[in-house]
Amino acid sequence: MRARKIVTAVATSATLMAGMAVTGQASAGVTGDAGADGPARSRHQTLNWHGCKTGPNDETGGALDAAGAQCAEVTVPLDYRRPRGRTISVAISRIRATDPAKRRGVLLINPGGPGGRGLERSLLGKYMPAVAARYDLIGMDPRFVGRSTPIHCRWTTDTPTRSAGPTRRTFNESVALMKELAAGCAQGNRDLLPYATTRNTARDMDVIRAALGQPKLSYLGYSYGTYLGAVYTQMFGARADRVVLDSAVDPDVYGPDLLSRNGPAITAALRHWASWAAAHDAAYGLGTTEAEVLSTVERVDQAATRRPLRVGEYRIDGRHVPYLLFIRLYDDSAEAYAGFAAEVRVLAEAARGHAVTVPASLKETLDGLFTGSGAAEDRAGTPILCADRAASRDVETYFRDIQAHRAGEPLFGPMTRNISPCSFWPATPVEAPTTIGNDVPLLVVSADGDPVTPYPGQRVMHRALTGSRMITLRGAFRHGAYLAARNACVDTTVNRYLVDGVLPDGDTTCGKVSAPAR
Repeated sequence: MRARKIVTAVATSATLMAGMAVTGQASAGVTGDAGADGPARSRHQTLNWHGCKTGPNDETGGALDAAGAQCAEVTVPLDYRRPRGRTISVAISRIRATDPAKRRGVLLINPGGPGGRGLERSLLGKYMPAVAARYDLIGMDPRFVGRSTPIHCRWTTDTPTRSAGPTRRTFNESVALMKELAAGCAQGNRDLLPYATTRNTARDMDVIRAALGQPKLSYLGYSYGTYLGAVYTQMFGARADRVVLDSAVDPDVYGPDLLSRNGPAITAALRHWASWAAAHDAAYGLGTTEAEVLSTVERVDQAATRRPLRVGEYRIDGRHVPYLLFIRLYDDSAEAYAGFAAEVRVLAEAARGHAVTVPASLKETLDGLFTGSGAAEDRAGTPILCADRAASRDVETYFRDIQAHRAGEPLFGPMTRNISPCSFWPATPVEAPTTIGNDVPLLVVSADGDPVTPYPGQRVMHRALTGSRMITLRGAFRHGAYLAARNACVDTTVNRYLVDGVLPDGDTTCGKVSAPAR
């Protein structure tokens, strides 16, 4: 679940206006987990606040400085079982509450991933001014991500997500790639890999809370950030203040196989886009009906499977097409759909054997896919997934699963059910996965057509968090609702909770109506 997709969605709408085996069954009264005295050791550390820009080409740091942010590094234990041992640093940013007289506390924002850089999330205040008036907004690059002590996976791609293709031979090619990627993360990082867990990131968050001198921590998390937030409430429930989880991950599925149940939801989102494209056939020429547009997509996939499509300097084959479709379905706005349709038109031309150049909108994606350039959230996030939950090391398990679902999920099943680097990971998890189940009051925000964290899984998270209320954006085929969807009903409900502490009386819904321009 690529963090930058939610970040992009928020930014786009905003331009108009992203070995302790402890699995505690905590309630709101729990103050922490056994042995995690890193916060106690670090409670009185003095943070050295400084400017955020690190060099002339640091656009993120420049934007933070221009907004009046400060940056600092928080010292945390590498291994919380040995809190007085080796330490690492976690980079944070802060923009102070704009109305100090009404300041409530701090709001830490996580954009998702896993592996998403969050330092710049403190900039979201301009899109939620009432919230920014009441809270110091805190951005964080989680451990081993971005400016925090890093793990450098030596990859020539930015993501392991691929289709297994149509045959045993193409599946075997996936197996070989995943072995290579696992080895690329192991090189030079073996001493760090066991500690790249969500539980440790939650502990880091509590160190940050203590270092900032705050009795409680408020939190806004998207996508993977919802799992991180739920783990925090499980481990440190009494220290959680107001918590918003947007596009919640299914806690029972989260791990190396987190996309394994996504095929139907992605297909439904593709159909929704196809219906839009059919209504705009005069502009894109993909077909006059939903079925015709889907046939165009199928022809692209089949052509790429037979022979790689020549798109500029790149060769796009059947392993890549489902991925390129999937990552364009995070946002169901007309602007996003139009860009997606234009890209499919280019791919359709390539499938006919015509010479095409790389669309500007696809360049960053293809550069990352084929060279490993860019932010590469998946490259940073794979160590987290592999540390959180062990994957099956039996390659036949994955091939059988793909084959069993190939008829029902012909396009996306071989991608969502494919093997991952975690099957060849050199380190085994040092902790059992967290069992989510507590009564901390919080707000879960959902879109019922979400292709990335499907709605049934979001409801699993909601049921596990018995103190939560759920707000659902109906008829929305997107990932990320608050701020990103520009929906007045959603935004008002979240703002009211963060500012005034008012949760809905019960679960509620919003219709898919755009918010007025901010």
